[in-house]
Amino acid sequence: MRKLLYLVAALSLLFSQLVMAAGPEFRKDMPQHYTVVKGDTLWGISSRFLKNPWYWPEIWHANPQINDPNLIYPGDELALVYINGKPMLTKVKNGSNSGVIKLSPKIRSTPLETPVPTIPLEDIQGFLSGTRIVAKDVLEKAPYVLQGEDGRIASGAGDIVYARGDGKGQKVFGVYREGKAYYDPITHEFLGLEAKSLGQGKVTAVNGQVMTLFLQKSNEEVMAGDRLLPTEDKPIRPNFQPSAPDTDIHGYMISVLNGVSQIGQYDVVVLNKGKRDGLKVGNVLAVFKKGQITRDPYTKELVQLPSERAGLLMVFRTFDKVSYGLVLQATRPLSVGDEVRNP
Repeated sequence: MRKLLYLVAALSLLFSQLVMAAGPEFRKDMPQHYTVVKGDTLWGISSRFLKNPWYWPEIWHANPQINDPNLIYPGDELALVYINGKPMLTKVKNGSNSGVIKLSPKIRSTPLETPVPTIPLEDIQGFLSGTRIVAKDVLEKAPYVLQGEDGRIASGAGDIVYARGDGKGQKVFGVYREGKAYYDPITHEFLGLEAKSLGQGKVTAVNGQVMTLFLQKSNEEVMAGDRLLPTEDKPIRPNFQPSAPDTDIHGYMISVLNGVSQIGQYDVVVLNKGKRDGLKVGNVLAVFKKGQITRDPYTKELVQLPSERAGLLMVFRTFDKVSYGLVLQATRPLSVGDEVRNP
């Protein structure tokens, strides 16, 4: 019994030490001052100071006497100072020494209009409110395009198209095309079907099951057979709070969405983990490059070498069984099939 108590005490001490160790880790080569330049992101700036940049909200604070302390602009000077013995990142107003702005721990997100966003938004904007993952029957039951005005095969923004199906009184539809079907690489479970966003149309008339739509915008040609889905009720805003997952994640990158074979920084990838696995928007995951297969020189058996850490990504949109992530760091080319785990 005494040995058991000692074991419990030892495990408790180890756990407490691990908890205490969790937190921002500053780089040895971090600068004392940094001037923000056009194209910077909060993630990139934080990477200059921290080994684990997802802890950046913990080192930035706010001064309530300064207007808009949450905003960082090109030309702003950031300085590293020590407050009560702890290193903190502060902002010198307008690049001068007239006043120091402590960046608020409430900077938990960065909207589109913020001058310096959390991550490069231009790489993910098309996936924030457009392309999505749905169940098979969602597309199969959705209304579909018959043809364009005057028998046109392909239509675009400013054109009229005709569609068939029950619109259920919906006034605005997104136009989608069936994309890739995703399956879990280990269990082979069906995870979802990609619905690729083509544009948006407004219903101008309904005649029985035939709807007339005016295409308000399009990023690709709309053709017969393309499906109509209701626009999402709530706009998806790119508010990201970098964080480690609350649960143990061990998944894989199952697809890359820009058609490249070698995955690198700022590529958008699909993960086989989603909301049901505990993933949330803003979660940061480490990417592990899949180890090579080598032949044992004595037994001649094929041996799988262990995976090696090769990058970081941030989840920016979650569905039930899959998620979209943006690769933020890559020390070597990554590939579909590489592992993702807790950082």
